[in-house]
Order: sequence, then structure tokens, then C-alpha cells
Amino acid sequence: MKKIDFSKYQIDVSDGVFTFKNENTTLGFVRFNINGEVEYIFVNPIFRKQGLATKLLRLVKEKTGKEIILQEPISPLGSKLLNSLKRWK
Repeated sequence: MKKIDFSKYQIDVSDGVFTFKNENTTLGFVRFNINGEVEYIFVNPIFRKQGLATKLLRLVKEKTGKEIILQEPISPLGSKLLNSLKRWK
């Protein structure tokens, strides 16, 4: 699994959203609230399995100072992420 060099990409921060992007595309984003609840997380298929979802979730944890709480997944990939995060904590 190749890791992304995050220093090469721009991160936009708005109220409750972190977005990684370059001049051509969005790599991924996470939407969250002040309680540390992740409402939605997306990683562009081209950039999956490179540590981006983990990086986004760490940013949420740093910003909120709370443990990550994931809402119920709406897709099979979301369920897979939820299972992998149980090992991450």
C-alpha cells in the first residue's frame, strides 16, 4: 500500500469539513460535528488504500478533541471502514 505525501496537497478547512484536493480533483473529504461525530467521509477511488481516510479522521479528532463517533454506514465500503477503524482506535 502506497502512502500519500500529504504535503503535496491542499487542505481546505471550513465549518465541519476537511477537504484534501489538488488543482485537478478532490482526493477526499470528511464532514463532522463538534461532538466528533463523522457524518460523511469520502475518498476518491484513485486515492483509496493510501492512508487518506485515516488522516482525515485524525484531523477530526485533533480539531474536536473527542473520540471519533461514526454514524451508521450507508454503503458496503462504509461498513468496511467502520470495521477497520475498530482496530485503529
